[in-house]
Amino acid sequence: MEELSDKFYYVYSSSLSHRIQIKIGTLEGRRQKPEYNKLIEDLLLKYSGLYQDGCADLMVLCQIFDQNSPLALPISTSYKSFTTRWNWNEWVTLPVQFNDLPRSAQLAITIYDCVGPNKLTPVGGTTISLFSKHGVFREGILDLRVWPNVEADGNFPSETPGQIRDHGKHQMQRLAKLAKKHRNGHISKVDWLDRLTFRELEIINEKEKRSSNYLYLMIEFPTILVDNKPHHVVYFEQDGDEVYQFRAQADIVTVPDQEILKENLVESKHHKLARSLRSGYSDKDAKPNATVRDMLNIIVSYPPTKQLSNEEQDQVWKFRFYLSNQKKALTKFLKCVNWTQNGEVRQALQMLEVWAPMDIEDALELLSPNFQHPTVRKYAISRLQQAPDEDLMLYLLQLVQALKYENFDDIKEGYRRVFPGKEVMVTSDEKEAQLEKRDSKESNSTITNETVISRSVSVNQGEQVASSNVNSIIDIESSQRAGGLLDNLNINTDSANTDTLQSEMKEEEEIQDLASFLIHRACKNSTLANYFYWYLLIECEDQEATIKQDVMVRDMYLTVLKTFSQTLVRGNVEWQRRRDILARQQKFIDKLVKLVKCVSRESGNRKKKIEKLQQLLSDPDVFKWNFKNFEPLPLPLDPEIQIKGIISERANLFKSALMPSKLHFMTVDNTEYVAIFKHGDDLRQDQLILQMITLMDKLLRKENLDLKLTPYSVLATSSKHGFLQFIDSITVAEVLATEGSIHNFFRKHHPHECGPYGIAPEIMDTYVRSCAGYCVITYLLGVGDRHLDNLLLTTSGKLFHIDFGYILGRDPKPLPPPMKLSKEMVEGMGGVNSEHYQEFRKQCYTAFLHLRRHANLMLNLFSLMVDASVPDIALEPDKAVKKVQDKLRLDLGDEEAVRYMQNLIDLSVTAVMAALVEQLHKFAQYWRK
Repeated sequence: MEELSDKFYYVYSSSLSHRIQIKIGTLEGRRQKPEYNKLIEDLLLKYSGLYQDGCADLMVLCQIFDQNSPLALPISTSYKSFTTRWNWNEWVTLPVQFNDLPRSAQLAITIYDCVGPNKLTPVGGTTISLFSKHGVFREGILDLRVWPNVEADGNFPSETPGQIRDHGKHQMQRLAKLAKKHRNGHISKVDWLDRLTFRELEIINEKEKRSSNYLYLMIEFPTILVDNKPHHVVYFEQDGDEVYQFRAQADIVTVPDQEILKENLVESKHHKLARSLRSGYSDKDAKPNATVRDMLNIIVSYPPTKQLSNEEQDQVWKFRFYLSNQKKALTKFLKCVNWTQNGEVRQALQMLEVWAPMDIEDALELLSPNFQHPTVRKYAISRLQQAPDEDLMLYLLQLVQALKYENFDDIKEGYRRVFPGKEVMVTSDEKEAQLEKRDSKESNSTITNETVISRSVSVNQGEQVASSNVNSIIDIESSQRAGGLLDNLNINTDSANTDTLQSEMKEEEEIQDLASFLIHRACKNSTLANYFYWYLLIECEDQEATIKQDVMVRDMYLTVLKTFSQTLVRGNVEWQRRRDILARQQKFIDKLVKLVKCVSRESGNRKKKIEKLQQLLSDPDVFKWNFKNFEPLPLPLDPEIQIKGIISERANLFKSALMPSKLHFMTVDNTEYVAIFKHGDDLRQDQLILQMITLMDKLLRKENLDLKLTPYSVLATSSKHGFLQFIDSITVAEVLATEGSIHNFFRKHHPHECGPYGIAPEIMDTYVRSCAGYCVITYLLGVGDRHLDNLLLTTSGKLFHIDFGYILGRDPKPLPPPMKLSKEMVEGMGGVNSEHYQEFRKQCYTAFLHLRRHANLMLNLFSLMVDASVPDIALEPDKAVKKVQDKLRLDLGDEEAVRYMQNLIDLSVTAVMAALVEQLHKFAQYWRK
């Protein structure tokens, strides 16, 4: 007697790559002959196997079904003649593997008889599921009931089930379940008793089959052996044990679309018919009705980020002649053009010639990556040519970034025109040599000055100068390099070269790209030249290994910088002097960076570092540069200021972590200009925000609204250092700590007996206006991390913000208010019930409405900055413009916008979390000190 086994050996169905086999055994039971009326209908039935006295030649057809559909082709038994009983005793291999079987697969078996030439009739059919209710593949021998005269039904539930519930009426199924338990080891095995029992089981089965009205087909399922041990096959999907995260209620329902990403032939045909040349004649006279006219006005008023629907594009195209006298509609029309269709492009370019000239601020949109056609970009440049230098200065930062979307081959061609016979790019060997000779982190002149200046010197000396001279010039120290440049600049001042250059300029002014436009405008204006040079220089410098850098873009900027350099060198005396100034500025910055690095390496406290700074500034021999007295030079931060030295004894270091240097420059007018030189920080984000504040200030002034803003100057001379203008002021936190309130501070410096709160009226007016201006502007730009230590106050009443490390909605503090409007600031106006506070609210509404009217300009400028190396834009470049647009609430009318601004102000004044965070910040500053 064998012991009961509690072990269950199994294998996953997904791991078996074998085909399924089924053994067809015997067919037993009562056979039904066709009825007499059917015999009359078909006389050939008399000669079929069903009317024979012996066993007819039947065949069995097996097929696997799932979800009411067949999984594979049917497989039949081979031909076999029978004498006394139907016994195939044949293994049939089905064309499906175990690992391809679904959980609900069924085996449909149909028995056929031949009743004529090429004619089969079903004797009966039966269906059995391949997996049990517990997911185990069936095993052993099964007797299946055959349903007469029908084919096996593979659907679920099946109409021809091989096993049905008999509720105890028949013993066959009950005994089959007991035999299965015995086979699986759940019943003890006794050899002599088992033989007697199974013999008795056969007798009972034979008796029930004979007494039944159905046929019974015996089939056998295979036994799976692993290491000579029988294993059960358990259904399991591949990677079915992995846990996948899913949402019970998904936001997006994905539906498979076989035609996705394919051309819609109907829409394509409609598009071609609507834009065909024939329609052009009828479109000239097309006039919109009132409904369409209102829709066109709405389309024209869309912000630049709005994508037009197909219907809107068709309407704009149809009424393009009607819209051609509206300058704001041109960008919308150009968005409707399919630039891959030549006929459509020809019509669009013809419209471009007759369209009302667009505003300069709208032309900036045509320089974005959305418009690549050269004629469109040249049109944008032709509009920019109408801008005065003062306006061009406001957009210069973005225009330099827009060079990334120009055709790089055109820029190279422009370089060859200015500098014929020379290759544009520096070879890789030269670059490696340059990088080996100088540490790229020291300053951003590593690649630019050595490349640009060495090339210019070698060319000015003529074609007879060998390439070895270029390498020798690269080896020159920066102190000698600028001087060498000055000597060589005079070589190329003969009239022939100047005339040649100017004739080339006239040709280029007719058809020029953005690079040549910027270069020639910069050559003619020293202020533009100053900023253009520094904006280009920072794009040309080597980035650290951890920062991904586009080599092609960097080479393009190098080409533009070299073209700019060569244009200046080959120009008249004034242009050459500008090139000399830029070289001297670069040398000055290089020396200053070395000095600041030397101070930062000095061990000791802040006092010792200040002494070291003053000592190095006063010593002309340390860096071979006399910082106290040098030849007058335009300050890169503000080229209108001519500096001639640094007052060393007044130099100072701030208390912050990076310890920026406070430098007092002596100007040629013998006045002092104070600037901050910051090393170890990227100022490009501050530079962008201050440029936007400057722009908004000028826009508001055009509307006769002076909000007493303080857009101080910022210039990033590298990704690691730069200048900031110093404004004589004191933080609001320090004002409150020393004076107790803002009113006391103003009364101390500008007392007035008859004025409000004992303060001069103009001071209170300035304070209220500056508060309103900065509240609205910092809200629009999403400036974060606002606390009383980065709000500054001047004695003249101007409040202004500094430190723009968080913009576009980013903020390290939890639940920040929409705008920085603390209780202390409101008290400085006299409280929420005062006239000054009501005036503050009015100024906020007015500023918000005015700036909304210039939304396109601001959005266009931000769209050109999406690929710039500004940290908070680089985090989500595709959402940067949308964040600014959302703040402007262009979906609201003017009245709704005023109410919206009212709610923002009320929400900011009553913000509890902002007040709590401010107190925590005070404690942090106290313990830090």
